[in-house]
Amino acid sequence: MTFVLGRDGGRDCGPTGRIGTYRALDGSAGAPLHLDLDGPHAALVVGKRGYGKSYTLGVLAEELARTDGVAPVVVDPMGVFASLAEVSSGSPVPATVERNPTVRASAVEPRSWCRLLGLDPEGSAGSLVWRAAASSETLSGMIDRVRASDAPDAAVRAAANHLRLAETWSVFAADGLGPTDLTGSEATVLDVSGLEAAPINAVVRGVGAMLYRARVSAWVDRIPWLLVDEAHVFFDGVAAPALERVLTRGRAPGVSLVLATQRPGVVPPVAVSQSDLLLAHRLTAEPDIEALARAQPSYLDAALREKLPTETGAVTVLDDATETVHAARIRERDTPHDGETPSVRALRGESGETSGD
Repeated sequence: MTFVLGRDGGRDCGPTGRIGTYRALDGSAGAPLHLDLDGPHAALVVGKRGYGKSYTLGVLAEELARTDGVAPVVVDPMGVFASLAEVSSGSPVPATVERNPTVRASAVEPRSWCRLLGLDPEGSAGSLVWRAAASSETLSGMIDRVRASDAPDAAVRAAANHLRLAETWSVFAADGLGPTDLTGSEATVLDVSGLEAAPINAVVRGVGAMLYRARVSAWVDRIPWLLVDEAHVFFDGVAAPALERVLTRGRAPGVSLVLATQRPGVVPPVAVSQSDLLLAHRLTAEPDIEALARAQPSYLDAALREKLPTETGAVTVLDDATETVHAARIRERDTPHDGETPSVRALRGESGETSGD
């Protein structure tokens, strides 16, 4: 029986994805390493820049896209995952890229609109925005509600100006992405690389909340997997509550979440403690190592820092489902990887290696 990360059973117990090989003590490749894709998981992928964090996320996305019954959605803040839709050197990877993703204004909860726009919810302008969001489905409807208010002129102007600012982000639309748009038979890459922090957070808040509600209400019959690169960006904004809800409550309805970050020290402890799978590439910053060490499981027979790999592509996997630890190497991607670090030599057409994140 081939061991499968994330479950006690072997490959005959449900769909799996091949993500790499076991790594022997001498560094050589061992048996194939598979990951459970049958049930929901919360996973955290960490590593300093250039050691394979985003590459690993791409490998996982390839495997998910090839698996019937799941619906992977990749949040791409760096613009490196569009290549998933390119020609694969292995089995086809069905994927589409949303270059300008939009969500419905109603996907952001009324109170969160105040935080999104930097308004005090107890202030006059913030209160106006809150009430407008609670009674309107669209951003234009919110603006109309504010303008029709009998509140003081200064409050109306301030609220309307903030909403018009949100309008310039071009991420809200009456026909924005819905559950069926994100849970088809292909992987969906949300390219948000051209957006600032606030609109990116708005998109992720909307998508995360939408996928969770869709499964709770049984609107979709696929298991959504939300893969978020540079996850630390989203725990500082309005996306945080939606991500934390999936982390802590997503297993029951069947929503999986994979967070990738080079800064585990700045994500909330819940992102570490609630992850049943941890894939750790090389880390050297002490706050990042300490953040993982604080949640070190009792079945780890040595300090986590002693287990961390040093080579690009190497990974240490902590599998809480089976309470095991594995040394592994991530397989090569079948679609091109756009996360390589550019160099002067490469730009001049000279030979030379680049590093991948």
